[in-house]
Amino acid sequence: MKWNSNLYDNKHSFVAEYGKAMIDFVNTQKGQKILDVGCGTGILTNELAKNGAAVIGTDSSKDMIDAAKSNYPHLIFQVQDATNLPYKNEFDTVFSNAVFHWIQNQEKLLHSIHNSLGNNGMLICEFGAKNNISQIQTAFEEAAGQKRYIYCSPFFFPSKEEYKLLLEQAGFEVKHIIEYDRPTPLADGEKGLYNWICQFFAGDLLNFSNEEKEEILLETERLCRNSIWKSGQWIADYRRIQVIAVRKVKKE
Repeated sequence: MKWNSNLYDNKHSFVAEYGKAMIDFVNTQKGQKILDVGCGTGILTNELAKNGAAVIGTDSSKDMIDAAKSNYPHLIFQVQDATNLPYKNEFDTVFSNAVFHWIQNQEKLLHSIHNSLGNNGMLICEFGAKNNISQIQTAFEEAAGQKRYIYCSPFFFPSKEEYKLLLEQAGFEVKHIIEYDRPTPLADGEKGLYNWICQFFAGDLLNFSNEEKEEILLETERLCRNSIWKSGQWIADYRRIQVIAVRKVKKE
């Protein structure tokens, strides 16, 4: 999927704003080495670096990395595949916000992160949990289906039980894992859901003409109106999973 960094920052800044709460779990002091996986335009990478930690931001999107380099030229940003990171026992913490649900091969992702961490290194992340955006996905699937398009969700939304097992199998000890509802107001009033779909379902919308795309967007809005339009704004039905896990010390 091609990311639009301008649309992301201008209309979906809530992603980074919610992620700031996770930074409280991270040791960001000088001497710490932190990898921000899926850094986007660098907002949270910059926050992680404010207390003196050495931070590298990575993202699979060149557009996002270019924007991050422009926004924070004093920091290091690299285009990287999260499932194939080039690091070995290098970081004290791997941090990630709103990224893991985009990655289907979780075994490869967690193996890559495990290799990047030193012994007792921390994985601190948050992403979409089971039933995240279920109202929006159901409505979009129905609207696209009216055009004879079969929608296949690109997302991985696990329960905490499912993800705890994956972490343990990858060599992590889980210290904290919860899932919770996080109703999320979308910016820009009536256009909020329209903008959200244009960003996060962009790959699916490429399959349609401009006219068909507009019809699908309007139909998705209509189908969602009774469930997530509240008090003059769209409230996306977000549900999140939050993880703190430690890379186990390897026995020699």
